[in-house]
Amino acid sequence: MKNIKKSLMVLLILLFTISVIGCSTGGKDGNTSEGSEVPSGNNSEQDNVDEGDSEDENVSGEGNILDKIKANNKIIWGTNAAFAPFEMREGNDVIGIDAEIAQKIADKLGVELVVEDMEFDSLIAALQSGKIDFIAAGFTIKPDRQEKVLFTDTYFKAVQAVLVQDGNLDIKTYEDLEGKKIGVQIDTTGYYEAEDIKDAEVIQYNNGIEAVLDLSNGNIDAVIIDNLPAQILVESNPDLVILEFDDKPFEDEEYAMAVRKEDTDLQKVINEVLKELEDNGVIEELVNKYSIGE
Repeated sequence: MKNIKKSLMVLLILLFTISVIGCSTGGKDGNTSEGSEVPSGNNSEQDNVDEGDSEDENVSGEGNILDKIKANNKIIWGTNAAFAPFEMREGNDVIGIDAEIAQKIADKLGVELVVEDMEFDSLIAALQSGKIDFIAAGFTIKPDRQEKVLFTDTYFKAVQAVLVQDGNLDIKTYEDLEGKKIGVQIDTTGYYEAEDIKDAEVIQYNNGIEAVLDLSNGNIDAVIIDNLPAQILVESNPDLVILEFDDKPFEDEEYAMAVRKEDTDLQKVINEVLKELEDNGVIEELVNKYSIGE
């Protein structure tokens, strides 16, 4: 476990280096890296995904999704691999909690797992167009998303955290965030929480790593992001701290995976996998495996 945690630290430092020289070169309209490989330990060699073929074979409303997945001998997982510890890059591989659960889903169906790594705010459109078969990306259930996708059962409970520079004397309470520059990842819960803060200037980033980089450089005053990723980001950036509040300012949220509205058969399979992993204590093991602790 210590080796995994050390690898996470090295990975995050590398991601910050890439950010400085221009990470996320794919931009918001394209994939960060199409046709990535899942970890070799999962026995799943990655294919390059042709967008036209994917849409023809998987677009909704044209037959049973499970039949298509088995006919293609692959299931396409859509994610944003910059959200440690749930999904992150290790070389050409995407690893993390969601990566291992996604592999279990592919194993259940007896097909190959293919990962499409793209900007977070592109995931729902990619799902609806048939480019991907399901979303797993630290994806919080929200009413506006429920109008567009079909969620699975939940598998993780999260809460938002506020990061500031160590020694910051201006922000000690939630109310101190009023009128400040706050960094968030595009279209995440952190964005919606920041929007509710009076007179706050909300600045959106492709991922939390970019937001934290700007915070370290003093370009913004705070970052709002999910608590578990926040812990890992702070661990690799000792100049930052997570604020401790006397009163809990944010509501708990729950992660789930998502499929197209009509793909109830695939939802059922994913729910079966999640229940098996929950009942066997595997999800808790994965959280401990990929998280940084004492």
